[in-house]
Amino acid sequence: MPFDFERLDVYNVAIEFVAVANAIKRRLPEGYADLADQLQRAATSIVLNIAEGAGEYSRAEKARFYRFARRSAFECAAVLDIMLKLHLADATEASNGRDLLDRIGAMLTKMATQLEKPGSGSGSGSV
Repeated sequence: MPFDFERLDVYNVAIEFVAVANAIKRRLPEGYADLADQLQRAATSIVLNIAEGAGEYSRAEKARFYRFARRSAFECAAVLDIMLKLHLADATEASNGRDLLDRIGAMLTKMATQLEKPGSGSGSGSV
């Protein structure tokens, strides 16, 4: 039986982004370990914060973790921008990653906003 977070679309898109981030990381030239590590840690943070949020009972705590995940998605987008500016990442691959991050950000925003509305149900949603 899957965990609740595994049923969330946002979780599955975030897992997909981790794979994209890992592929980008593997292709970085030597000397950019700091950017590679930052991308990997932020990508992993998205997934872990979604899982932690889904495991919370408190609506406020759920929303808090979803906001943390959203911030990590934005951090990943900034790392991709840096990589593109420095010509370290393939533009198509980075664009695919940014598209996933845009979806993740939109879903997390909706989830956190719904949780913060008074009387809007459980907030676990299938976003």
